This record gives sequence, structure tokens and C-alpha cells, in this order.
Amino acid sequence: MTYLRKPDWLKTKLISNAQFVHVNKIVKEHGLHTICSSGRCPNMSECWNKGTATFMILGEICTRSCRFCNTLSGRPLPPDPTEPAKLADSIKLMGLHHAVITSVDRDDLKDGGAAHWAETIKAVKLVNPATTLEVLIPDFDGKTEFIDLIIAEKPDIISHNLETVRSLTSSIRTKAKYDTSLKVLGYIASQNVVAKTGIMLGLGEKEEEVLILMDDALAVGCSILTIGQYMQPSRQNIAVSEYITPEKFEEYKQIGLLKGFAQVESAPLVRSSYCAEKHVIKKGEL
Repeated sequence: MTYLRKPDWLKTKLISNAQFVHVNKIVKEHGLHTICSSGRCPNMSECWNKGTATFMILGEICTRSCRFCNTLSGRPLPPDPTEPAKLADSIKLMGLHHAVITSVDRDDLKDGGAAHWAETIKAVKLVNPATTLEVLIPDFDGKTEFIDLIIAEKPDIISHNLETVRSLTSSIRTKAKYDTSLKVLGYIASQNVVAKTGIMLGLGEKEEEVLILMDDALAVGCSILTIGQYMQPSRQNIAVSEYITPEKFEEYKQIGLLKGFAQVESAPLVRSSYCAEKHVIKKGEL
């Protein structure tokens, strides 16, 4: 198999200020787990400099094995009942203005982990009333009674990623289905909650498929879209089909805005939680 060489525009430098140094010190001294550091996110310094960070709950073992993801898959441990309080304290300790919470898929649990999600959001908001919160949730197999548990705790934004275009979903994701993800986004939006989704490019999608995905997301009420470059995390994951140019990402951003998205983040290094704090600020304008 031929592996493409990364272009220069995907190279980043660590930039730090007093806020980054403070957050980094707290994370190391207290052994806190953030997706920013464990996932080696290219935007870590930018986000930490702004006082934002992303956390993963419900363990580090996923019950699914999507081909783009390097998270361990298998049989997870039971949820940690002390995790909600620990995460709430971590966010307070780090002095975050905005936090993003995500999780592995927990198909082993009857509710997909929804009750644990709800307890976590409740704890974080209780301890950090001034911190805005975005949650990036699994699909819960489209079961709205589980999504309702999360909605009831009133996070500022609920995000669920489509990840890729319809034609590639079955080969890139495992149990997840394109229409199920659209259903989840539509239900979130129908409950007067800001719905957000994210996709990766460079997996073999065609431009017209990306535009159709935009239309599909808008049709169900999704108002925020992130678009980033897929970068193969290991040789065991699916290879990059193409590196999309920054100019093309900017073109997609302008198309998305013209189509009707309230916010579009589109650039090679954009990830789901990139500039997430801006999306909360814009919420009242949606």
C-alpha cells in the first residue's frame, strides 16, 4: 500500500502563553486525562491558551472498531462511579472557561452509558457554573430516550459526528449508520438544543458527496459544522486517500456558510472541538 507524505501545511509548532503553561502544569501534576494530550491534537496549544480542553469519559476501551480511529476496542470495564466528580474537579482545577466532553461507545451497557453521561454533565455544571460545556455524544443507536437524559442536563451544545459521507460510512465506521446519525442530530435540534456535527476529508469522498452531506445535516436542523483532514493514526487504520489543500477547505467553509450553517470551521487541522468556545458565544444568534 502506498502512503502519502504529509504536506507542509499539516506541520504545527507548539505555542504557549501563561494560560497554556498553567494548564499543562496542572494536567501533569495531577495526572489528568485530556483528549488534547492523549490524542496529540495539533490544536492543543491554541485551545489550552484559550482556556479550553476536551475530556473522554466511560473508559478508554470502545465497543466499536471504526477504521479511522485508534482507540482500543474490546470489552470495557464497568463505568467508574467516581468519574463525574473527578472530572468536575479537574475542570475546576484547570480553570477552564469552556470544556468539551466526549466518550467511547458503550454498546455493552443497556443505556449506552447515557445515565453516566447525565451524571457527569450534572457534576461538571454544579462545580463549574461559569464554564460553558459542549458534549460530543455517541449515537445511542438512535434511541431518543437515552439522548433525553443528556438533553435534560442542558449542556450548551450537543454534538454528534457524521464523520464521513454516506457512501463511505459502512466501510469507515462499524455499527454506526449515516441515517441513524442524522436522526440523532435531528432529534437534538428538535429539542431546541444547538446541534453540531463534524466530518473528515481525505478518505476518498467526492466533492458532490460533501455538498450532499451539508444539505442532509442542514435539513435536520444541524447548525454548526466542522471539517478537517483525516490523518492516519497508525498503520492499522485506513490510509489517507488524499490531502486536501487549505484553499479547498476554505472553499467548503464558504459553501457551508452560504448554504445556511451558522458556524463552519474548515481547515486541515480542524478537529471536532476546534474553536468550540466560539460556537457557544454564537448560540444566541442561531
